[in-house]
Amino acid sequence: MIKLKQSLILLFFLSRPLTAFADIAGLTKCSESLPFNKRLESSIKKLEGRIKKYEVGSPPILALEQQITRTKQRFGRYSNSELLCGKEGLPHLITDGRLTHAVEFIIPGILFLYISGWIGWVGRSYLNIVGNTSNPTEKEIIINVPLALKIMASGYTWPIFAWQEFSSGNFLASDYEITVSPR
Repeated sequence: MIKLKQSLILLFFLSRPLTAFADIAGLTKCSESLPFNKRLESSIKKLEGRIKKYEVGSPPILALEQQITRTKQRFGRYSNSELLCGKEGLPHLITDGRLTHAVEFIIPGILFLYISGWIGWVGRSYLNIVGNTSNPTEKEIIINVPLALKIMASGYTWPIFAWQEFSSGNFLASDYEITVSPR
């Protein structure tokens, strides 16, 4: 009976899952990450090793010294931020939707969508305007630069214009305007 209890206790402890760090997925702050700091040191050593191959004051040495400075600045920005590094010493982006990681993914993602929408809206607006001219095909090939710049300058308000067109029903084409191939 005692051996059965000991076996059950042993089985219980061995079958328990290991503690999972779901909050940060096993990542550590880059400033506290030993592999991250080793990467910095090895990058600097490689660049300093290349410096020894050139004469003092030569253009390659000046360029390498600038590269060393930029490398230290880049690693410094990572270690001064809230970015988390993995076991390999590289920064990881956390894309779980928490606002504590908004700077890493959410804000750049929204900025990307805004700029993409701006580009698309400006292109759509240009094609709509030149489509009503006497020779639209030519103006699609040879872009009217002053008109395009004028549209680009006002394109930053594209979300407002898009919502107005959607609300008025002008944003989407009607079914009879869409070509469907016969099947």
